[in-house]
Amino acid sequence: MEDSIGNVEEIYLCLRRLKETSSHKDPNQAVNDVRNLNYLLHTESLQIDDERLSSQLLSEGLHKYQDLMTNPDGVNNYCDDVLELLNTQPSEVADDDFEITDTALDDPKYGTTNPPGKAPLFAYGRKTLGGRRMLGSKFVCPVRSDNEDRATGAPHNGSDDGRSGQYRGYSNDNSSNEDSQEDEIDERLRNIDPKMVELIRSEIMDRFQPLSWDDIAGLEYAKTIIKEAVVWPILRPDIFTGLRKPPRGILLFGPPGTGKTLIGKCIASQSKSTFFSISASSLTSKWIGDGEKMVRALFAVAAVHQPAVVFIDEIDSLLCQRSDTEHESSRRLKTEFLVQLDGAATAEDERILIVGATNRPQELDEAARRRLVKRLYIPLPERSARIQILNRLLDRERNSLETDEIARIGDLTEGFSGADMKVLCHEASMGPIRSIPFDQLGDIAKDQVRPICYEDFRLALTKVKASVSQHDLKQYVVWDRTYGAGAI
Repeated sequence: MEDSIGNVEEIYLCLRRLKETSSHKDPNQAVNDVRNLNYLLHTESLQIDDERLSSQLLSEGLHKYQDLMTNPDGVNNYCDDVLELLNTQPSEVADDDFEITDTALDDPKYGTTNPPGKAPLFAYGRKTLGGRRMLGSKFVCPVRSDNEDRATGAPHNGSDDGRSGQYRGYSNDNSSNEDSQEDEIDERLRNIDPKMVELIRSEIMDRFQPLSWDDIAGLEYAKTIIKEAVVWPILRPDIFTGLRKPPRGILLFGPPGTGKTLIGKCIASQSKSTFFSISASSLTSKWIGDGEKMVRALFAVAAVHQPAVVFIDEIDSLLCQRSDTEHESSRRLKTEFLVQLDGAATAEDERILIVGATNRPQELDEAARRRLVKRLYIPLPERSARIQILNRLLDRERNSLETDEIARIGDLTEGFSGADMKVLCHEASMGPIRSIPFDQLGDIAKDQVRPICYEDFRLALTKVKASVSQHDLKQYVVWDRTYGAGAI
């Protein structure tokens, strides 16, 4: 009601200016004031229930506006007409404290002691963005409340069955389908923000090709430990109970590019599990408290899709050692993750495996290290593994390499990781392309490109070097002897 009265007051201010302008015979100022008044009347008329009255207000305003240029004396009559029309509006625009009459123009607050400023020049009939609410308008909050239907924005009718603050569904269907959808929602996801659930589900990797242990070159000891501690218990949970119960977390540490991510994918493939690929950025947020909620959502979604393997690359960035200078939100996120990893908030029979990979195991928090029971060192590939990697990469390309030449390359690549071997093969495969004259490159057929030869690898070895230093290798060996599952 206060806003409506304020708008009517603006109309009376314009009427007073018009009468004062008329007495001074200033047609230009009268035109500006009438344009301003017409704007207000036009906007107000949109909220009036009586269509006849709305059209009459507009037609009167337009008619008088045209006459003012030649007959300024008609302003007083025009103001009286507008006042009479306003007094016929619905009663909701007036109350006991404000009477819409001509005497309102003589109110002291509109007198000469406080003359109003010059009215701004409005464009007639134009609506302005963010303008003032007019007569009969209702305030609509720009932020959708929890009580509104999440698809249509209309207020939600019906009780929430005592679950205030919880979401009733995850889809954008109409409220008529909410009750049927509610029954389909897993009980473990009812208290989880559906947006966070979708973010976690987007991390599910279901497009990679099935892998076998033979696809991993070398690492026989690590593959044996993983089969016994992880894959078999997931396949036969009825046998692996009690003391045979598998660990909830394992740690793969070692130099970069040694196949830690590939091992995680192979675990999911061989155990027929859902594979989640999570990074530290997937669980962090700029909003305080959202990090802990994301962690809870991760374990809840993994429980729904169990058996599940959650692979966390660079886990040291998420579970690094806590310190006094650490931010409180980071500390709470780590605490929540450790609680979930320990199984305190989950069922005992849930088959969820956390696989963490890191290049810096010495930076892990002590509590995280304890919960990651199996800590496996993934070293650089040995000579036989490097030769196996070369054969698999070269099988896809035309080459003229003999067995002894491949063995010689295996000897020359001591200290190379699996990723380094791939870079070396890529550099060698560019040798035949570089031997083609540039003016013939656009016309030569694919089968006319010469095969890869040993000379290409010899030149590639002058450009590609090992990416892991001996100092880092010594640190991995020391940490493995102290906390690892055994030398490989």
